[in-house]
Amino acid sequence: MSQPQTTTVEVNGFPCRVWTKGSGPKLGFLAGFGGLPRWVPFLDELATSRTVIVPSLPGYPGAGGHTVLDTHLDWLLAVRQIIDKSGLAGADLLGASVGGSFAAEMAALFPGHVRKLALIAPFGLFDEAEPAADPWAQRKDSVAALMCADPANWDALVAPPEGANSIEWPIEMTRAAEAAARAFWPLGNTKLEKRLPLIEAPTLVLWGEADKVLPPSYAKKFADGINRSTRSQTIAGAGHLAYLDQPEAVARAVLAHLA
Repeated sequence: MSQPQTTTVEVNGFPCRVWTKGSGPKLGFLAGFGGLPRWVPFLDELATSRTVIVPSLPGYPGAGGHTVLDTHLDWLLAVRQIIDKSGLAGADLLGASVGGSFAAEMAALFPGHVRKLALIAPFGLFDEAEPAADPWAQRKDSVAALMCADPANWDALVAPPEGANSIEWPIEMTRAAEAAARAFWPLGNTKLEKRLPLIEAPTLVLWGEADKVLPPSYAKKFADGINRSTRSQTIAGAGHLAYLDQPEAVARAVLAHLA
């Protein structure tokens, strides 16, 4: 697996890493809980027919600046800057988990910025009848099984890369969880349902069949909240971060939608 090109953009005075790989029309990806400490096979699947551009969100691996984002509006404006500076304005946009919520917000608030939209188990909604799990309330040894149907896939994502500082690496992973908490705690509820009807981009909603963070019924809540033409699809053998559990199946669904 060859490595992507790495560049940096500045947001609010802080550097944010941007990975790029592949050829074809641009496709932006905003990663899920934990961010992307490393390039993953799912992105290679997308890069077979797309120029995949993966900016790191503030506080996630490869980026700083989350501590100056005090409100949800601060986060949305920072993500808007990242989209613009990464060259993704007007391109297709894919987001997962916490990144999926931001992708949906971009499509709702800045409709000209998103051609087609794909969402993988996005945060942003909360149903008291079917409450979401709180990933920040979990013991460290429980997170892997919460994020993936196969916990080994999460462990592989967050394992220290070769040459990583053994002291700094756990701090970086903790910082990523803190960044997500600043944006989405408690329970990932940002009242996104109020803005979903503003989304004009053709949208696909994907959900892991074994999602333990957000009940799969939330897929219909998202699809219904956007418009009647929005499609939802369940991914068998996948948990919350379905792109880690079933990279080929998720990539096929996304690319078919974007074609």
